[in-house]
Amino acid sequence: MLNQDFYSYLTLSLRLAAKPRRGGGNMFRHQMETFAILLEYGYTDSVLLKAALIHDIVEDGARIGFSAFGEIENLDDDGPEVLKLVKEVSQHVKDEVKEPKSEFLLRIMLHGTQRAKILKLADRVSNISALPMAGDKRFISSYLQETKEYIVPYTERINPAMAIELKNRIKFIEKNIQL
Repeated sequence: MLNQDFYSYLTLSLRLAAKPRRGGGNMFRHQMETFAILLEYGYTDSVLLKAALIHDIVEDGARIGFSAFGEIENLDDDGPEVLKLVKEVSQHVKDEVKEPKSEFLLRIMLHGTQRAKILKLADRVSNISALPMAGDKRFISSYLQETKEYIVPYTERINPAMAIELKNRIKFIEKNIQL
């Protein structure tokens, strides 16, 4: 059973239901799936799990009318660490220019904290699972290539079992969708 602190993060995460995903569903469901993947692989670190529930809030906050990131720091005792982790796994923006995707992914995979690497890997497993629903073969192909280039080479050191799942999902998509 989740303690009361988790419900604050769930409530915040529910705001992401307003942001649709490519191929259907919404960002709240994606946060929950990422959270579930971490639980399935045995992670119990409360900061990691709470961050999973809101890991896209920094990148998608403006699209759902949320910008009070300081509130996250006050949700509970873990708040400051959770916000720090969420920011670490978010694409940085400087002078209204997004960090290039390749630099963003390599920043996490090569220089990120262990928590950031684990969270990004669980996030990518979730994203790859939903990828066939996107329906855009060019996007699917590009996303698979990006994953193979910037994520897969580092997955064995992060979590070997999750690495196998990610690789198997990529193979399945490549085999079953004519790209």
